[in-house]
This record gives sequence, structure tokens and C-alpha cells, in this order.
Amino acid sequence: MSERVLVIGGAGFIGSHLVDLLIAEGREVRVLDCFHPAAHTRRPEYLNPKAELIEGDLTDPAVAAAAIEGVDAVSHQAAMVGLGLDFAEVDDYVAANDLGTARLLAALARADFRGPLVLASSMVVYGEGRYRCPTHGDVRPAPRDPADLEAGRFEPPCPVCGLPLEPASIGEDAPTEPRSVYAATKLHQEHLCGLFAREHPGVSVTMLRYHNVYGPRMPRDTPYAGVASIFRSALAAGREPRVFEDGGQLRDFIHVADIARANLAALGRRGDPVAYNVATGTPRPILAVAEQLSEAAGPAAPRPLVTGEFRLGDVRHVFADPTRAREELGFEAEIDLARGMAEFATADLR
Repeated sequence: MSERVLVIGGAGFIGSHLVDLLIAEGREVRVLDCFHPAAHTRRPEYLNPKAELIEGDLTDPAVAAAAIEGVDAVSHQAAMVGLGLDFAEVDDYVAANDLGTARLLAALARADFRGPLVLASSMVVYGEGRYRCPTHGDVRPAPRDPADLEAGRFEPPCPVCGLPLEPASIGEDAPTEPRSVYAATKLHQEHLCGLFAREHPGVSVTMLRYHNVYGPRMPRDTPYAGVASIFRSALAAGREPRVFEDGGQLRDFIHVADIARANLAALGRRGDPVAYNVATGTPRPILAVAEQLSEAAGPAAPRPLVTGEFRLGDVRHVFADPTRAREELGFEAEIDLARGMAEFATADLR
């Protein structure tokens, strides 16, 4: 009998790619999705007809109980995403992300679930990335001063001596310091899932800290649109992609097909709760990514505009060391940025 996998958020950007991959691998798949209007401007046409679909909200205990009935593995991809710039939205983020995860875990506990559980987490749990001071070694810079940002001083200084810092790749054992409402909820999801695993022997919890994901089916014109999608939408409308700060922010961009492969590997893992960076290991400046996407869109496409704008919830640099995922999950990203952006320039978005 084939393993049955529940993919929560399986109609979304990442979840739908995982559903396709699981079905191609011969798994039975059940999808739970609420088709939230903030994530879906229309009902997606790409939903795999071979997957069983439950439409409902994970925060409803009855929905959660029905969704997990008879499943052997769970992949939790659903979340309210974004910085959460307006703190008045904090209750929406906590309800969708933390309460939804709590409802899931409560249902799994009642059902005596003993399979693998994979949680889609995020690089945002780190806050700022890792930095080295030439004098003081590894340091944790404080949140950036709005006055510095207003003046165009975007690089965080050493908190001890004020000297410029060198950004470095961050590993999973680094301290976590969420600097937005969304980031705080993602870290709380990790904590809840880790506690569930510790109290339920036999359950394997794997937390995948995604870096900047892009690719086909990415949301556009919604709060769920990532920076690559925002750039792509601007180009499609004949506008310059607007690049905040000076464009020097370092990020690791990873294709959604690689994210789906990482999830497949994680579903096969057994053991204690572990977090993994899911990234390429090759950071790029945001401006360089905008330029690459603009070039892929063709010679007549507008070129990026560096605006100097900033958002207080943003961090300057964060990029990953993916060694643990390579050594323990056997996962390495396969799609390089040039190939991925050439595809993304003409890919269908939702």
C-alpha cells in the first residue's frame, strides 16, 4: 500500500510543486488548503487532479482532525507570510501560523501519529545573518538605526567598536533573533513542532529553513509575493524593478523545484528534531538578481532602479551554510541562478 502524505498548503507556490513530485514518486497525496485570498488571486489551474483535496482552514479543529486521518506523513507548508509591517496584524499572523500549527499538532497527538512531520520554516528566524569584525571576531549587530538608514548607511557596524563588518554564511546552530512578526511566528512553529516530537517518541520532525525561493507559480500582486516576483511583475508591466537600499543586500536565491526535492528528502528522514538550511550556498546581491532577471526578460526590458528606500523589518545580509543538509539529507540545489532566472522571466505566476 502506498504511503499517504498530507501536504498542508498544497495548493500554494511551494506546496503544489511538492504535491507534483510526490505523485510522480508514486505516493498518495492529500491536500489541505483554505485558498486564502491574500495568497490566491484566483483558484489555481495547476492543482494536480490525482491529489485528494480538502478545502478548509487548519485553525478549525474539525478540519485538522479530518485532514490527518489515515495519513502516514505530514508536510506543513501553509503560513501567512511577509514582514508583518503593521503590528496591528499580529493576531492574524499568530492565528494563521502558530494557532494553525497548534491545531495540527493537537490532532496528530490525539491520533497517536508516529510518522515524519516536515515544517516549512524560514531564514528569517536568524534575524541578521552572521558577521565578523576584524577586531572582535563573530558579533551580533543590533537592529539598524532608522537614522542610519535615512542617511543611506545600510551596513550594520560592529556593536563593540563600530568598525565595518564582513558578512559570513550562517549555520543552523546560530542564535535565533526574529526581527519581524512573521519571523517570530516561524520560530514559534519550530519550537512547537520540536516539543511535539520530544513528547511523542517515533515522530521525526524536520524543519526546513528556506532561503529566497523563486520559480513558476510564485504569487504576484499579493502580500505573499517575494522580491523575485515583485521584480518580475514590474518587468511584465514595463516598469523598472525597484531595488531598495543600495542593492547590496546579500541573499541566497533557490529554485522551487530544489525546495520540493529537499522536502522529499526530509520526508524520508528519521530521528530527533533537526533544522536544515535549504539554500544554494551561493549568495547574490539583490541588485545583481534584479539585473539578471531584467537581462533574461530581453534587451528591451527596463533595467533596475536603485531607490534607497528601506523597511525597518528588513535585515541587511543573511545567507546560509547548507553543509548540514548536504551531509545528512543528501540534498544539494541543482538549478543555478542563471538557468532559474532565464526560466522565471517567462514562467507562469499566480
